[in-house]
Amino acid sequence: MSNIVRIETDKRRSRAVVYNGMVFVGGMTADDRSQDIKGQTKQTLEKIEKFLAEAGTDKSRLLTAQIWIKDLARDFDGMNEVWNEWTAPNAAPTRATSQCEMGAPDVLVEIIVTAALPE
Repeated sequence: MSNIVRIETDKRRSRAVVYNGMVFVGGMTADDRSQDIKGQTKQTLEKIEKFLAEAGTDKSRLLTAQIWIKDLARDFDGMNEVWNEWTAPNAAPTRATSQCEMGAPDVLVEIIVTAALPE
């Protein structure tokens, strides 16, 4: 049986969970929410990279991503510009992107990813 490793856990959530050769990174948002969609996306992806590294993997091993955007019509292209520059060459994960009401009014993007650990 595989152990479950929880990273940065509090009463409500873990930032990442490692189990059975996979890393599940919870919903990440930007710390500086005064930024536009490109700035918030860049910050969010940097946080994801940090948690992937802490779990022992990296963005080249992403399996899937879920992206929520506050205003899809306004910000989809800007988010994609940053996303496309960030993803590892020839290693894009499966992905779903949708618009939703965010938990805070100044959050423009939230991203969840799942990645494989190295074998």
